Amino acid sequence: MSVNTLKTAALLGLLSAVLIVGGGAISGRGGMYIGLTLAVVMNFSSYFFSDKIALMSYAAQPVSESQNPEIYRRVAPIVRNLCQRMGLPMPKLWIIPEDSPNAFATGRNPAHASVAFTSGILRIMDDREIEGVVAHELGHVLHRDILISSVAATLAAAITLLARLTFWFGGSSRDNEEGGGVFGALAMMILAPIAAMLIQMAISRSREYDADAASAKYTGTPYELISGLQKLETYSQRLPMQATPSTAHLFIIKPKLGLGLGNLFSTHPPTEERIRRLQAMR
Repeated sequence: MSVNTLKTAALLGLLSAVLIVGGGAISGRGGMYIGLTLAVVMNFSSYFFSDKIALMSYAAQPVSESQNPEIYRRVAPIVRNLCQRMGLPMPKLWIIPEDSPNAFATGRNPAHASVAFTSGILRIMDDREIEGVVAHELGHVLHRDILISSVAATLAAAITLLARLTFWFGGSSRDNEEGGGVFGALAMMILAPIAAMLIQMAISRSREYDADAASAKYTGTPYELISGLQKLETYSQRLPMQATPSTAHLFIIKPKLGLGLGNLFSTHPPTEERIRRLQAMR
């Protein structure tokens, strides 16, 4: 078991603990039960439905020999060749009608994986760069990163929801007897969303570096992905992609989240640092 896997498991445990303890800060023992229930429900829903939610959020369209055949003829051989090298089943392919260049993989395990491309990324990249991007996304599938990141994002959203409930309902008089009360509720309202963001960010960033390394390993060179990341960084500044906080971690390059707390914390490491690490692999 790798160091990153152990770190991710610890961070996921911490994220669930924040949710449960935060519930206690709102309404004592009863709030802890609410937090535990939320953690279970959110983990279940993210396991089975996160891929469908992500694809529906961006109006993704299937790519097959009968649907979007031109895109299929270009992309499918690249994906199939990489899957054979990595020992993975062929994922479902999707196209997102979006000019901003980006891509993501989703699905709870390799047997239920999907890889989605925006129309913009296929327009600006050559086949070698697409191969580097696809290898990165399949690296996420190989490492089971998608499920871990989706659970982390869902739990972070649940913690934020719990904090908002604190704002509206606050603590009960019984909380003072059980160690909750107004001060605990106030701390939950302010600190919990920040803690959730930081934990989710730490999980997602470590996974991006691992997926970059997988791309270099299975394409045989880091330069395909380096070139792809350089283009993505340039074009994404000109054509920023709007994304929701719950799905932003999926994309290969950080999309735009709009105004709010999400802009203060990035789920992606700096592109310059990713390129520097890839260059060191040559």
